[in-house]
Amino acid sequence: MYHVVIADDHEDAREGIREILSTFPNYQIAGEAVNGEEVVEMAKELQPDLILMDIQMPTMDGLQATKFIKDQWPHIKIIILTVSDDSLHLFEALREGAQGYLLKNVNPTDWGSYIDAVMNETDSFSKTLVNETLQTLVENKQTTNRPPLTEREIEIMRLAVTGAKNKEISQQLHISENTVKNHLKSMLRKLGIKNRVELTRLAYENGWVK
Repeated sequence: MYHVVIADDHEDAREGIREILSTFPNYQIAGEAVNGEEVVEMAKELQPDLILMDIQMPTMDGLQATKFIKDQWPHIKIIILTVSDDSLHLFEALREGAQGYLLKNVNPTDWGSYIDAVMNETDSFSKTLVNETLQTLVENKQTTNRPPLTEREIEIMRLAVTGAKNKEISQQLHISENTVKNHLKSMLRKLGIKNRVELTRLAYENGWVK
């Protein structure tokens, strides 16, 4: 059973999400938030398996909340919900650490298989959006030279490629050793690599570290 937090400032949207999730027995709603600050608090208190996060919310938008949550609790999976199919939103969501991106107008019967794919860490994104996002990465690589990682992951990567151990990284960044391990696992998955050796090679080849 997966515990889910819904984050959306519109009651009708939350009601619709509740109705959809009620048809999938593996998912139980643990809480609902109406803004970014609330969902951060719920992430801290409830430690859900999954957060369904709207992009446009008051006080702190969904992308900002995603970044904060993934920095603090990288094991929590996040799927961004939006009515827009703008590939820039997908790129931003992935860069901040989200595992998925779900359009609200997608057929409700497809939600279950999509969310299952995200929870099981299988390829679940729209091929069209992925291709557009990769194109965006290529076009911006010369100017941004930025890996598709969160700020915290970049900090950890830069220490890891120097040979720093998990304990040393945790002490320097004032986070737990387990949090370091979770971030490293997330990095390897995002970059499609298997170990620190490949991470180091990729980082230097792409100029992410000097």
